Amino acid sequence: MNAEANTESESHRRSATRTVLRGARWPGDIAIQNGLITATGTIAPLPTDEIIRVDGDIITAGLCNTHHHLYQWMTRGYAVGCNLFGWLVELYPVWGRLTVEDVHAAALVGLGELATSGCTSAADHHYLVPHGDDAVFDAIADAARTVGIRLHLSRGSMDLGESQGGLPPDHVVEDLDSIMASTERIIATYHDANMVHVVIAPCSPFSVSSELMQESAALARKHGLRLHTHLCETIDEQEHCLERFGRRPVEQLAEWGWVGDDVWLAHGIWINDPEITQLGASGVGVAHCPSSNARLAAGTCRVTELEAAGVPVGLGVDGVASNEVGGLFPELRQSLYAARLRAAAADAFMPADALRLGTIGGARCLGIHQQIGRLEVGMVADLAVWPGDNIADVLDPLAGLVLGPDRKVRHLFVAGKPVVQEGQLLGYDLTTAHADLAQKARRLWA
Repeated sequence: MNAEANTESESHRRSATRTVLRGARWPGDIAIQNGLITATGTIAPLPTDEIIRVDGDIITAGLCNTHHHLYQWMTRGYAVGCNLFGWLVELYPVWGRLTVEDVHAAALVGLGELATSGCTSAADHHYLVPHGDDAVFDAIADAARTVGIRLHLSRGSMDLGESQGGLPPDHVVEDLDSIMASTERIIATYHDANMVHVVIAPCSPFSVSSELMQESAALARKHGLRLHTHLCETIDEQEHCLERFGRRPVEQLAEWGWVGDDVWLAHGIWINDPEITQLGASGVGVAHCPSSNARLAAGTCRVTELEAAGVPVGLGVDGVASNEVGGLFPELRQSLYAARLRAAAADAFMPADALRLGTIGGARCLGIHQQIGRLEVGMVADLAVWPGDNIADVLDPLAGLVLGPDRKVRHLFVAGKPVVQEGQLLGYDLTTAHADLAQKARRLWA
């Protein structure tokens, strides 16, 4: 048998072998074969099984990060006492000096930190294209390939600079034709509806033209892609929309043709009851970013009311320039705290609710809930294994997980393939990536 045939035979053997995660405290054993979950609970052993002992650990579906700005790893710790608009005004000029290499370094660190915090799918909303060089999107896609997690590559954009009444300075915005041509290239190059989903994602009502919003919606529906934007994050944004359009943000969204189950919004804080009903009826999702919203004093998302109306709600880290932790796991606990504080009720939101937002809720926002987000036979094996050592004394393992100390995963699998093993990323050295990013970030301090 030649070497090529040997390789094919070995590959087939590996794919046919069943991997069993055995001994988890919750929810029990999980079997993986050909990238899918094939059994759960107490699993009878087969002689050919590959056994991974996870005694006392907790297994969940992989977490879905529904809103992020990976490039912001270059600018952690800026504008720590500003609201959103003040924060943006301080940071736009700094972001305008980023290079493609900077974006790649930030994406490697950002995606690596997400993976170690249990994230198997991440949506990166990238809207900064310095000097019009859209190779920044190639850099992000390359980083995701290196890390090994799923990427919703959101081709963000801004075309409304200060001179036209927008918030960003003119030198960081693009023209409409360039944005559309670039988006077509990125779709053709990267969208595989599996490891990479391209999303069309104009930035926000105060940084884009109506033409960009309308043409983006038409382009997304031409290609069957999802749409994403920031909306209803602050009162300032609401006032901008009322002054510029004579409409509240959700009303303006409908005017642009952005109300449908192929849309999800970042933040969704300042939404009234009729708008919640409208979004729920149309299936528009919301990425809830509790830590970032608190950091910028933007407000608190009405998560319980949104879910009650049928709105898909997932969790987002947002950029680490407004959530310096950069991991998704802490958002589980933060979402619980935020919901209870808003409702002033200790039973308004439970640990299982937080986990739902982080898994199937996020998968619904991203449009991939038929494949991932639940520990069920037939679902794709995107799994996180959490160390249970320091919460073995907690009666309810989910309460221990969500309310207990922050933790990194012991193992992370994407379609059954290990991405993190015994707490270590397999694709590259994250410590080295952090050092490279720090060196690049210091250049921006001048």
